[in-house]
Amino acid sequence: MKKLVSIVIPAYNEADNVFVIAESIKSVFSTLNYNYEIILVDDGSADHTLEKIRAYAATTDNIFFLEFSKNFGHQLAVKAGMDHAYGDCVISMDCDMQHPPELIPDMLKKWEEGFEVVYTIRAEDKNLSKGKRSSSSLFYKTLNWLSDIELEPGAADFRLLDQKVVNVFRNFHENEPFLRGLVKWLGFKQIAIHYNPAARFSGKSKYTFKKMVNLALHGVTSFSIKPLYTAVYLGFILSMASVLYVPYIIYAFANNVEVSGWASVIMTIVFFGGLQLIILGIIGIYVGKMFMQSKNRPNYIIRSTNIPVR
Repeated sequence: MKKLVSIVIPAYNEADNVFVIAESIKSVFSTLNYNYEIILVDDGSADHTLEKIRAYAATTDNIFFLEFSKNFGHQLAVKAGMDHAYGDCVISMDCDMQHPPELIPDMLKKWEEGFEVVYTIRAEDKNLSKGKRSSSSLFYKTLNWLSDIELEPGAADFRLLDQKVVNVFRNFHENEPFLRGLVKWLGFKQIAIHYNPAARFSGKSKYTFKKMVNLALHGVTSFSIKPLYTAVYLGFILSMASVLYVPYIIYAFANNVEVSGWASVIMTIVFFGGLQLIILGIIGIYVGKMFMQSKNRPNYIIRSTNIPVR
């Protein structure tokens, strides 16, 4: 009996890409000895993505969809797809064709060799702007420095997970999951495959600089309390540094030297005031994450689906 491969694809405003990615996957599997299913997760799209998915799903029996009640974000869309995927292995990939379906046979080969996690590392795209490449590099350096996990630069959400790994994932109920970090944290037998990203077929990237910063913050605060320790160390260092003012103050009083310079005083006040706000912000992020998690709300809401009860 052929093994079943579940492919999870989050889609947010990807109306022009849905048919293309599905047909490309179909072409790849026509040469493989596997059954496959595609689970498209509509993440609250504002265009005609869902209509395109419904129309395509009506033409075949291995295309399924999950419709979110609103936009819950890329990471939760992938998580929802995995929660409803029961193939022998599950592959997650983006809808824009930048994750080449032609890499799937190599991923399946590594899986058949016994690897339970086959993740991909994206080669640097020379067509991207220097600012985009720099921000991506800074993202991984910051994450690795501040967190307790080690992610290779270019690690992508294009990965294969064995069903036993997916079963573990279903037990996670974090309201802001950072899947790349969770995959590393889980362990199991892992291997990486390097690939060159293809050009985006249609539309533009949904990951703005602001979203990259938020993703980095989620990643760091999900896997480490190093920022809290850093804040404590910084407080000690600055407190010790302030002692250097004491000799100058003693000298000024002893020699009746007027202490002037309101600009330097204001600068010092602003600096320490800003530092305090940063430290309070770090603490606030952790407290906020605990507050949101304690509400125990569902991480996502499915408005409609054509996936049968399994």
